[in-house]
Amino acid sequence: MNRIAILLGFFILVCMDTTNAKMPAGMDARFDNYKENFVLELWKVYPGWASSVGYHKYDSVLVIPDEASRNRELTFCKAELDSLKKFKLAELSDLNKIDYHLIENQLKYAQWGINEEKAYEWNPASYNVSESFANMLGNDYADINTRLRNFYTRMDAVSDYYSAAKHNIKNPTKEHTTLAMEQNSGGLSVFTDDLNEALKKSTLRDTEQAAIKERAIQVVSAIKRYTSWLGKLPNANPRSFRLGSELYAKKFQYEIQSGYTAEQIYKKALEHKDELLVKMHDITTKLWPKYMAGKPIPGDRSLAIRQMIDVLSLNHTQPDSFQAAIEHQLPELVAFIKNKDLIYIDPSKPLVVRKEPAYMAGVAGASINAPGPYDKNGNTYYNVGSLSGWDKDKAESYLREYNHYILQILNIHEAIPGHYTQLVYANQSPSIIKSILGNNAMIEGWAVYGERMMLENGYDGDRGVNSTEASPEMWLMYYKWNLRSTCNTILDYSVHTKNMSKEEAMNLLVNEAFQQQAEAEGKWNRVSVTQVQLDCYFTGYTEIYDLRQSLKESMGAKFNLKKFHEQFLSYGSAPVKYIRELMAPVNIPAGR
Repeated sequence: MNRIAILLGFFILVCMDTTNAKMPAGMDARFDNYKENFVLELWKVYPGWASSVGYHKYDSVLVIPDEASRNRELTFCKAELDSLKKFKLAELSDLNKIDYHLIENQLKYAQWGINEEKAYEWNPASYNVSESFANMLGNDYADINTRLRNFYTRMDAVSDYYSAAKHNIKNPTKEHTTLAMEQNSGGLSVFTDDLNEALKKSTLRDTEQAAIKERAIQVVSAIKRYTSWLGKLPNANPRSFRLGSELYAKKFQYEIQSGYTAEQIYKKALEHKDELLVKMHDITTKLWPKYMAGKPIPGDRSLAIRQMIDVLSLNHTQPDSFQAAIEHQLPELVAFIKNKDLIYIDPSKPLVVRKEPAYMAGVAGASINAPGPYDKNGNTYYNVGSLSGWDKDKAESYLREYNHYILQILNIHEAIPGHYTQLVYANQSPSIIKSILGNNAMIEGWAVYGERMMLENGYDGDRGVNSTEASPEMWLMYYKWNLRSTCNTILDYSVHTKNMSKEEAMNLLVNEAFQQQAEAEGKWNRVSVTQVQLDCYFTGYTEIYDLRQSLKESMGAKFNLKKFHEQFLSYGSAPVKYIRELMAPVNIPAGR
């Protein structure tokens, strides 16, 4: 596996809770104690979640997803909601008010998931042990012998885990069934190649190693039985993958935690899409003589934009150098941010670019896996989808989508100053609640916001760290990219609540959002196996950008972009609507 470790880190500006001096200390002190106990009890109920954020006390435990475990979860949620009622929200500090809301939302979301959504019945892909076991081998949070012993103990429950899964599944969707088979099969290597490599690094006795290998064979057999069972499962009338309006509205409420409803953000996305198309056509008209000399510009706006994008998209890397191109660009982003003083950078945290693991395949082509708040020194992985084995036409389509310009914006989004930057800050937040109950719309919204912010400050990889203005080509491709996140919301809402067909979706993505066929096909697959997640990008971006602009208007010359970024991120991954309440102009330090 080709990897590169780029040492990056970020200075954390710890946000002071200025209201603590005004509020009764007793209520906040009690709530702080409650939060500590809540987190400890949370990990007993969700040991896999605990391991994923770096709390490794329960690494050897694998919860069997049966009715008994769901009842334990419901009992926990009810008890904790009753405990929350003992606190007077008005008497808590601003930061503790956010934590209160986050805890309450999580508990109600869990109840709703079990009692109403019931994905455990129709989503076979929700059952997959591979990633959690892979993390035990790949993260150096403890010595390899300790991790392997926990690995061994945890494997003992795998057979019962998949037996419970088969008992739960009723009338599954075809799409989630296919995904479950692909991802579980892809994860088999964790218990063969990956495990064998880890054993070579250990000092375990031969008898111990033999026992681990023997149990791993049983795990592989259990996974294969599950995928085989799914492939043969009679399902003449499968459930639709579409969530439906009622469930969708509720899931949006719990998962996005926006100041907007799902319908409101959908309408805003439609308006923004039209605004972007106007800007794209203006740039196309200016660039036309440079790239299309002697050729008349089409009267049809979409056709003209498409032709310009097609020409610019020919500038792209090759299949065997896709990952290397990403690795090359990351230091350039760091240098630009330092030069423009957009956010403090201190080389301390590793970012490792790697080929996307097989057990993650099938959802997205690039993603970040960051260590949790308990694993602050762990590796952060930038997972890059491989083009190995793709036919020439499919690879060319994909590379035109992620062309020279778009690849730079992708790296801003996924890494710097996008997800990687924000997640490092979140792990340093003084509130662990805001780290472990992070809001996905804020997380994705920050990454989308970072794209626009970098270009506003002149970023253009072809113009160097001293660039003061991005090229029209870069702006055109940025608008195309931003159109993509905008259309994510339109697509997701339309598919799950308005029965948008695949043909209609392809028209939206290819003809109206100028995406390549391969990218559009991938997005259709994604919207078929996820719900609401695609709304995160546009919703969070809209709320963050609006907040920044309102603060700039109210503060005038006192507004400082770097300090805005650092204070905004210092609250952890809290919903933007709550961060907005805290970032009154008086609380943002003036620029020096």
